[in-house]
Amino acid sequence: MTASTTTPSPQPAAPPWRDRKRHAWLLGLAVPALPFQAAALVEVSGRHVLWWWGPFFAFVIIPLLDALVGRDQENPPEEAVPLLENDRYYRWCTFLYLPLQYVGLLYACLLWSGGMAVPDALGLAATVGVVAGVAINTAHELGHKRETVERRLARIALAQAAYGHFFVEHNHGHHVRVATPEDPASSRLGESLWAFLPRTVAGSIRSAWHLEARRLNRRRHRTWSHRNDVLTAWGLTLVLFAALATGFGPGVLPYLFVQAACGVLLLETVNYIEHYGLLRERRPDGRYERVAPRHSWNSNNTTSNILLYQLQRHSDHHANPLRRYQTLRHFEEAPQLPSGYASMIVLAWVTPLWRRVMDPKVMAHYGGDPTRANRHHGVRPVT
Repeated sequence: MTASTTTPSPQPAAPPWRDRKRHAWLLGLAVPALPFQAAALVEVSGRHVLWWWGPFFAFVIIPLLDALVGRDQENPPEEAVPLLENDRYYRWCTFLYLPLQYVGLLYACLLWSGGMAVPDALGLAATVGVVAGVAINTAHELGHKRETVERRLARIALAQAAYGHFFVEHNHGHHVRVATPEDPASSRLGESLWAFLPRTVAGSIRSAWHLEARRLNRRRHRTWSHRNDVLTAWGLTLVLFAALATGFGPGVLPYLFVQAACGVLLLETVNYIEHYGLLRERRPDGRYERVAPRHSWNSNNTTSNILLYQLQRHSDHHANPLRRYQTLRHFEEAPQLPSGYASMIVLAWVTPLWRRVMDPKVMAHYGGDPTRANRHHGVRPVT
């Protein structure tokens, strides 16, 4: 008599992974619409202070939403990454930023040329500056990609903030020297944002020019030529501002400069936050160790990650610059910020508060040994 055997029933296949934030990525387009939101709010309420809606949205509403919505540490499974990377929906979420960005800029120029009161015009310039600052982040996402159309769109996005050299310096300078004393975009332990700003702005321009001159010399082209990506980027801004001044009158130029300065301030404050005090060690051969998750500050705050195309998952971006925003991952070993960038930007503007919060975090990251950190000369860390 033979024992009967039973065939195990097949297990149901696991459902395919779905991006729970798929439709939320479109919320990023609320940022380039800020000038229109401000105008509507002023019209409805009659309160002209709402021309400053952009800074209020960025530094009050977003931190509140970060606190209310919380954090998301979910990573897409590796088998889902190819499908996510090739889904053009995610690319259009970034592509659409640009037409809204420039329609908003044209609308602001129309309002500035109409004789706004100076406080109102400055508020609108600050609101447009928020758009310009996040546009640099959009350019950051597009500029790392291999497709020609995305790289060209990145340059267009940068033109509003007059920061086109970022395209060269960030890709070929910052990503090579990140978290080292040689990198102008990596802030040092004990260095205030206000000391960092002139160093990073001047250093980034010098670095971009040097990198581009070296590239052209290797190809036996003249530095001062139409092949120079730094010159063509600055030329694009010059053409843009000249066209707007011609079309709307020279009275718009001061506000164009103000909004550009606001955009640059936002970008460089984010740079200040991303690698504060973090240092790659030198190997015995004198080279720096490879970039690792421990060399970037990260945040999983959901709202600000959606609006910034997951820039706050910065460690994965440095490890895999070509990886698209929808597939960037959280790493447990990456140091974490206490909140999202929107909150941390405000904290960075107040040096004593920033150092009281962040210096102990840097010290804890390095086991209490300040010699392992990227330190600002002559300044003791707050413990």
